[in-house]
Amino acid sequence: MKPPKKGQTKILVIKLSALGDFVLAFPAFERIRAAHPDAHITLLTTPPFESLGRSSPFFDRVETDGRPSNPVAWLGLVLRLRGEKYARVYDLQNSGRTNLIFQALRPFPPQWSGVAAGASHRHRNPDRMKMHALERQAQQLEVAGIWPDAPTRPLSAAPPDISWILARSPAARPMSSTNPRPVVLLIPGSSAHRTEKRWPIEHYARLAEILSAKGLDIVIIGSLQESNLAHAIQRKATRARDLTGRTDFAALATLGARAALAIGNDTGPVHLIAAAGAPTIALFSSASDPAISGPRGHVTVFQADDLASVAPETVAQTALSLAGANP
Repeated sequence: MKPPKKGQTKILVIKLSALGDFVLAFPAFERIRAAHPDAHITLLTTPPFESLGRSSPFFDRVETDGRPSNPVAWLGLVLRLRGEKYARVYDLQNSGRTNLIFQALRPFPPQWSGVAAGASHRHRNPDRMKMHALERQAQQLEVAGIWPDAPTRPLSAAPPDISWILARSPAARPMSSTNPRPVVLLIPGSSAHRTEKRWPIEHYARLAEILSAKGLDIVIIGSLQESNLAHAIQRKATRARDLTGRTDFAALATLGARAALAIGNDTGPVHLIAAAGAPTIALFSSASDPAISGPRGHVTVFQADDLASVAPETVAQTALSLAGANP
């Protein structure tokens, strides 16, 4: 990552959170870079998103200590940010933690776009958390003067642009086979501490069994820790392929660009795959609201207070239609 040139304006962007939220911030990243084409822009994030930040066209530098684990690390972060003398900070996280960063930079903080009290470009909309993340960030940047067409831009229908990921991605070899069939990606996991977001694994297994019998190629993706979910599916759909633990962000995007369909819970990979262009079925429990945090693209949402009440046969009917298979 290149250091700033002497006298070059320095901008900081803060985005720390989970993959889905990070993907939904891509349009804001793009607008910030367009508004500051000659600036040196640093992303403050966390280690899981270092590779995405570094490979993107939006940032000159990526720092990953955005969630200090102890007071010494916290002090080090504040002192470093003070020393950088950023001209402006775009806080796209807007958490209690990042608000504290702003307060710690007083009495002479940089220009600040966010919700922190005293910020120069404060997003004051009291209903901001009722907005979808895309619209919320667009309105925040409009307040900062860099997204003037935000109110008229139909963001809710447009997925984030991830063409820059696809352009750097190799061919997804796991998709190939001697007799290619339309591929359906299953994403049965979620954050380990948010299991209430998961459609029952026996429903995924039954769905995979139905779709496989209709001639669709089932590929299961997720973290290595979710391999047990893949194995449970494979016990019913024996031809399903297990790629858990074998796909980085670039591979997920490539798989999404080539898949006939993706079906998954409210989890980060679903956002990336939907943005890559795969028709997507997203399953939402009452633990989250797709109107606020749902993936964007060609997305069909099934939502129920208790996801167990959503029958696999119901999802299969929609899946077969979206994948262009005979019901």
